[in-house]
Amino acid sequence: MKLHTGQLLEDILSHIEQSSTIYIMTSFIMKSGVEQIFHGLEKAALAGADIKILTGDYLYVTQPQALKRLTDLPDQQVEVRLWQSNGRSFHPKAFLFKYEEQGTLIVGSSNMSKSAFMDGVEWNLSMPRQVSETVYDQSLDEFIHMFQADNTIHINKETVKNYEEQYDQFRESHPDLAQTWSKQEELNMTFGHIVGQEPSSVIYEENADYQGKPEPRFAQPEALDALYETIEEGYDKAMAVMATGLGKTYLAAFFAEKFERVLFVAHREEILHQAKGSFHHVMPDKTAGIYNSRSKEYQCEHVFASIFTLSIQDNLHRFNPDDFDLIIMDEFHHAAANSYQSVLDFFNPDFLLGITATPERTDGQDVFAICDGNVAYELDFIQAIQRGWLSPFRYYGIYDETDYSQVTWLGNKYDQKELLEVQLQEEVAEKIVTRWSEHKQSRTIGFCSSIRQAEFLTQYFNDNGYRAIAIHGKTHHVTRRESINRLESQQLDIIFTVDLFNEGVDIPSVDTILFVRPTESLVVYTQQIGRGLRLSEGKSHCTIIDLIGNYRNADNKLALLDTNRGEHKPGASVVPVVPQGCELNLDTKAIDLLKELRRKVSPRKEKLRTAYHKVKEQKGRRPTYYELHLYSDVNGKEYKRIFKSYTGFLKWAEELTVEEVRVYERYKHWLEEAEKTLMSKSYKMVVLQLMLDRGVESFEQPVKAKEIAKDFHDFYMSKSYRKETDFSTSNTKKLWEFDERKVAKLIEDMPFTKWAGSSDGLIDFDGEVFIVNMEVEEIDREILYAFTKDICDYRLHHYFEKKASGSK
Repeated sequence: MKLHTGQLLEDILSHIEQSSTIYIMTSFIMKSGVEQIFHGLEKAALAGADIKILTGDYLYVTQPQALKRLTDLPDQQVEVRLWQSNGRSFHPKAFLFKYEEQGTLIVGSSNMSKSAFMDGVEWNLSMPRQVSETVYDQSLDEFIHMFQADNTIHINKETVKNYEEQYDQFRESHPDLAQTWSKQEELNMTFGHIVGQEPSSVIYEENADYQGKPEPRFAQPEALDALYETIEEGYDKAMAVMATGLGKTYLAAFFAEKFERVLFVAHREEILHQAKGSFHHVMPDKTAGIYNSRSKEYQCEHVFASIFTLSIQDNLHRFNPDDFDLIIMDEFHHAAANSYQSVLDFFNPDFLLGITATPERTDGQDVFAICDGNVAYELDFIQAIQRGWLSPFRYYGIYDETDYSQVTWLGNKYDQKELLEVQLQEEVAEKIVTRWSEHKQSRTIGFCSSIRQAEFLTQYFNDNGYRAIAIHGKTHHVTRRESINRLESQQLDIIFTVDLFNEGVDIPSVDTILFVRPTESLVVYTQQIGRGLRLSEGKSHCTIIDLIGNYRNADNKLALLDTNRGEHKPGASVVPVVPQGCELNLDTKAIDLLKELRRKVSPRKEKLRTAYHKVKEQKGRRPTYYELHLYSDVNGKEYKRIFKSYTGFLKWAEELTVEEVRVYERYKHWLEEAEKTLMSKSYKMVVLQLMLDRGVESFEQPVKAKEIAKDFHDFYMSKSYRKETDFSTSNTKKLWEFDERKVAKLIEDMPFTKWAGSSDGLIDFDGEVFIVNMEVEEIDREILYAFTKDICDYRLHHYFEKKASGSK
């Protein structure tokens, strides 16, 4: 070990030069510090090093210029994220390096600044990995957890712009930063941890006892049939959507029986151990191992891996890309995250199965594209209730007088400090106790916004004669398993928690769910409802007690309970139609509030603009039409519906250059035609793609069917799902063997003739030549080509995704 009391830069640069993994976490970053190591990082990135940098916005010490400079590094190898502190102090300083089997951890006082690296008074302790592999590996794992935390954002040129605005505003309103710092520290010391992500805890749940090998039940048999059919159709990836409580893990285990070597990936430790137990019950003769920060059992037939550990490049590269026949991604709605993407990009399995209970697009990431839009099986909790596989519910919507419009919204959640100020009041707690005691049954889980709220309500309930406990990441006096046992045996009336019971924990006897938090995420809300819907002996229904205030998502979350799932049409009732056997009871004031919120929904155009800018910030540039569809929380077709084309939206939103505006206005009718032409099959867009394949100089030139017949045929025959979707009739199956004359005849009869007949003269077909009637000026070619390709890519991808999922 080595103590650095100055001149840390030389050692940092030396480690950067030889490392394949470079992880840096520092509370703030100054441009002077970035410049000291920039060229070293750039050289390492070009050599293929995995580089991750995490810094914070605490008191806006981090300079925007420093973040801008970091965006100049190669983005394929370097990822920079910003910890959004929301006022919580953020002071880590750590540098982790790894090369071959060697590694070094440097922890101390140095942030990323020139003075900290060179001439400041700093103390840093450097520890080689061989001194303590356990400490080193724990540090690596903890870094990844923090790096991928929900309150971090990816730094790119777009997000830096937003940060710079916040930075300038803070500086203007807080000229005396030193005083502000000390006041904030005093606040944290006085009130403790009140902001930011709650620490996770690791508690392993035991699997139920089984007599002999379990058999598929509930939705599992038909889901298995659907997955086997998917394989027969030639797909190599699929998603299975099954409501919580229907046995997704056992479905995965039954499916895995037909594969030799399996990788099961999850983001919670307890899920890994549960899955290992489930797989053992189904296949007791298979070897199985855990791959996480403490255990590296990676040579077994079944490997159960933590995504946080596996996504570290050195850990990932212990494997070969072809090591696994089957990869299963649990809670697949997380799969759009960078950590999952790196794993998916590395491996090449025979089949990829994603399993989830909540694939909703509502939180911004569309995971359907990751499995080529192939949803092999889908059954939500409403359908499962209708089929008797989950418990019916009785919902009580309680009016919440809190004015959430006065609480600051920070991107994806409310400001925790401000939220606590309105939540931690005795009159609020008194109303919660009163309404809960009116409707509760025997065992309740109460979902809170924060540890402070959970502790506050626990104390209040206990003071009023009830038996309550708070379970969260900082609980040390009782384990989660102990608390669950006490709830099941009715030694407790209620467990208050934050997010610990969202995934991976089954307590079938829970018969009451209490929501005392605003619904910030519809995915989380769905998961938490699922905690009470498991069937259990003596349980007739699940009671859901939910506070309804003027918070975000209050006006649309009840749609999740509706048997007519989908978007609400104008004038539709705010009260959903629940399944037979269920009840829905809303306070009159709650109904009035929901109606008022429905009337105040932001104008549709502004909603699209907001959704667009979220994706733009995520990508760091203007997103393509297809990217907007994938990553937006708004359906891509809304842009066409309101603006007639995505390009039309971009013009309205002032996102086009002067040259692009000129091209849009000149060729507006063509772009709108490409957007609106009906597609009962994909043929029209395939023809357009083949025309685009000819290049910028000739993409709009006339074409004959015989000229593109072979490429047209190859497009469908190269992917089984394309062939099965659009070449599956008795007539088109005859064309599986290529015949130029017959394929050309199909093209002439279908896309050529039909498109010409519906295009109001913009397209002609004379029986031999397909013609687009527009003259393209040379100066416009490149931009028009890009606009047209953008539409074509989106429509083709969306078409097959829609067909695979069976949606309209």
